[in-house]
Amino acid sequence: MLPTYITMLKLIKNAEIYAPISLGKKDILIAGEKIVAIADNLDLFSTHATVWDAQGKITTPGLIDQHIHIIGAGGNNGFASMTPEVGLSELISCGTTTVVGLLGTDGTARNIRTLYSKVKSLEQEGISAYMFCGYYGLDTVTITDSIQADMICIDKVIGCKIAISDIRSSYPTADELVRKLRDVRVGGIIGNKKGILHIHLGNLETKMDVLFELVNNYQFPIEHISPTHVARTKTLFDQAIEFAKLGGMIDITTGASKYTDPYKAVLYALENGVNIDYLTFSTDGHAGLTKFDENSIKIGIKKAPIDQNLYEVIQLIKQGGLSIEDAFKLITTNPAKNLGLKEKGKIAVGFDADLCFFTEDFKLTDVFARGKHMMQNSEIIVKGSFE
Repeated sequence: MLPTYITMLKLIKNAEIYAPISLGKKDILIAGEKIVAIADNLDLFSTHATVWDAQGKITTPGLIDQHIHIIGAGGNNGFASMTPEVGLSELISCGTTTVVGLLGTDGTARNIRTLYSKVKSLEQEGISAYMFCGYYGLDTVTITDSIQADMICIDKVIGCKIAISDIRSSYPTADELVRKLRDVRVGGIIGNKKGILHIHLGNLETKMDVLFELVNNYQFPIEHISPTHVARTKTLFDQAIEFAKLGGMIDITTGASKYTDPYKAVLYALENGVNIDYLTFSTDGHAGLTKFDENSIKIGIKKAPIDQNLYEVIQLIKQGGLSIEDAFKLITTNPAKNLGLKEKGKIAVGFDADLCFFTEDFKLTDVFARGKHMMQNSEIIVKGSFE
């Protein structure tokens, strides 16, 4: 009988790899959930492996969505406006193989333990999932008794969320934020995680002022401060650009909270001196949004889409003229770096076998998550438990 690691081998032939750096046409060998070899020809392993021919398709790392409401959100118009949870097929259909779930405005009706359960459910169904404790409020909701204990003891907690410059926030001061940053950072050190304070930005005039206070006055390491919705307004984004120039990672929302097309915001940031390595996309998927008619009259509610990260990256390539290597950084290597996920975001030996395959015109046809073929020839072949 063959050893287990041999029977779990998969050999992907003829993949045009963007890791996201271009590697050219290569073969990829997968053992279990990991990439174990990348070379021009790996036919030596074909006898003992399941072989799949990528036929020269563009191959990228699986996509990372670092801000998505996997158990739903919303509720601004009462209980009936609370959005549903995310299904596995929704994620696979747009190439998302890693998610970070979080709570929104509501830390009461939406339970932090329910969020953890959904994270574990998605893991069991075949993708990678993590979470932030906390929500909009200063009274952080946690699974244990503190942010630090969550970071140390709860495997899937990689940071904490809070809101600033929003009428629904608790208007936290720099003193209050730095204490939470301390808990995230120290908890991360002990729990072997990077640890970030993920910060929802609203549209108040205070913008990111308190974050600059943390960096300039408190001298807190900027890499642990993770602002999102930075392109909600033009003035906010101009300030975010300065934050990025200091070495901070800034997150542009693609599914909601945007003053312009997200890909155009990226181009604007690049024109103004931001390094591409400090920009990320996330969807805010399944956030609750208001629907308007052509006269800007409210007519209902809807959930924020979860497929816009990929759409905006393709727009960066087709409309913005960015290379495949640079454009895909926003949803692969950059969020992996921001989150401290050391085995995500690249096609490399030792990394998780999360892979997306595209035709020349960027139609997504196949997805592998943790070494398992989840989407084949544009058809979902692995679905969630109740789909």
